Amino acid sequence: MAAALIALGALFCVWFWPAADWPTRDVVALLVFVAPPLLLGVAKLAGARTAGYWGSVLALAWFSHGIMVAWTRPPELGYALLETALALVIIFAANLPGLRGRFGGRKRG
Repeated sequence: MAAALIALGALFCVWFWPAADWPTRDVVALLVFVAPPLLLGVAKLAGARTAGYWGSVLALAWFSHGIMVAWTRPPELGYALLETALALVIIFAANLPGLRGRFGGRKRG
């Protein structure tokens, strides 16, 4: 999960990297999109218990953003689909312990 969060932060960094004549809004976009996944990835690596929860909550927004961009901005389709895929990986990784607890190793009797 930490790898997917850090990869998502790197994707946003490449995707939203400001041009030579970048205005302040590009810096804000970088902070809004890059900082949360990177901070959550580092927190997850450090063993923070709530990083997975908050990563999965934010991944729902990243998933929605990726789908919206994929449908509305054809030049950014590759970035959007990669964002969507990473969001799904984050959601699945965050829920995997609960899924294992619910469905794995269940004794029938």
